[in-house]
Amino acid sequence: MGMNMTEKIFARHAGLDKVVPGQLIKCKLDLVLGNDITSPPAITEFNKIGKPVFDKNKIALVPDHFTPNKDIKSAQMAKIVREFARKHEIVNYFEVGQMGIEHVILPEKGLVAPGDLIIGADSHTCTYGAVGAFATGVGSTDMGAAMATGETWFKVPAAIKVELTGKMPQYVTGKDVILTLIGMIGVDGARYQSLEFCGDGIANLSMTDRLTIANMAIEAGAKNGIFPVDDITKAYIKDRVTKPYEIVEADADAKYDSVVKINLAELLPVVALPHLPENVKNVKDIAEIKIDQVVIGSCTNGRIEDLQQAAEVMQGKSVHRDVRAIIIPGSQAVYLEAVKLGYIETFINAGAIVSTPTCGPCLGGYMGILAEGERCIATTNRNFVGRMGHSKSEVYLASPAVAAASAVAGKLFNPEKIGEVD
Repeated sequence: MGMNMTEKIFARHAGLDKVVPGQLIKCKLDLVLGNDITSPPAITEFNKIGKPVFDKNKIALVPDHFTPNKDIKSAQMAKIVREFARKHEIVNYFEVGQMGIEHVILPEKGLVAPGDLIIGADSHTCTYGAVGAFATGVGSTDMGAAMATGETWFKVPAAIKVELTGKMPQYVTGKDVILTLIGMIGVDGARYQSLEFCGDGIANLSMTDRLTIANMAIEAGAKNGIFPVDDITKAYIKDRVTKPYEIVEADADAKYDSVVKINLAELLPVVALPHLPENVKNVKDIAEIKIDQVVIGSCTNGRIEDLQQAAEVMQGKSVHRDVRAIIIPGSQAVYLEAVKLGYIETFINAGAIVSTPTCGPCLGGYMGILAEGERCIATTNRNFVGRMGHSKSEVYLASPAVAAASAVAGKLFNPEKIGEVD
């Protein structure tokens, strides 16, 4: 029996010829990631070990959740990370001015590559599966130990094959693909399994689509999500990745626990209603739901293509008088490109505000906290109770196109009908 992509990456990093689901293995790591929330406790554990970092080039520290700092506590946490980075000469340290949301800037800067094995003390580390890497989130203790040893333990996951065919219609994006999948299998449908995407439909997905889909693999309970490396991947990494890498491909006889088939041509713009990402409905089938706030950004949808989708919908329109619209570019590079392309002007003219790159409102941190009874449609990845503020607020998950259309209409709205809004 052959191996799938995840198994091949594990075998290579464990120094083994073959691995099987359920097997416990110790693997060498290509990158260890932490942010301003998860790194301080990891640093505390690291200091107990009494060793230097295993490789100053293979650790990435990105203060992005509460930076620029919102209060004294967040400032103290950022200081711990900053001083650690200086002490250990961490090469890949990105703060205000050079910063971005961690899962946007690491692919952007070429720090993740095909065949890599990556852990990060953030659940959405699975984003990097979009470039054909194995990437998963871990706890701060695991991160601390990994910074000292360059290794960690894994249990090899079983895998689900997700076959994608066809081409997405207008206004359907990677966000709609992953929300549809989660709606099909549920938030625990892939618990501790690998979601391996394949099929001729992948050729019709941009890297932004793939990054979005892999990012939300965890919302289906998955250990990781991973895409094959094709010409689109190679074009994306060509001028970004400078280190050697080795592409892996699933064997024709690789074993999967189950197969899920999705025809992209049949998809429609969707929304995940409160309070789970699996509560998915087609936008056109939703009764009128008025909203108070829109957030477009996050590690899920903060890339330039995401802002392009939103800007095209909002061009020449105005944000509804009862709505607060917040746009958050995922990195400084995305911000600058959005300025050059006129998207920032479009947003401001429409009545939205534009923030420095930050996770901010996604986790209920700052820059868009909801009061009791308020509703927000967001391009973020979670809509749990109290996720973005008050426990009696509501978060609706959607693509940038749906979020932008809703900002203009003042209610959940289908971007296909944006021409009907004055």
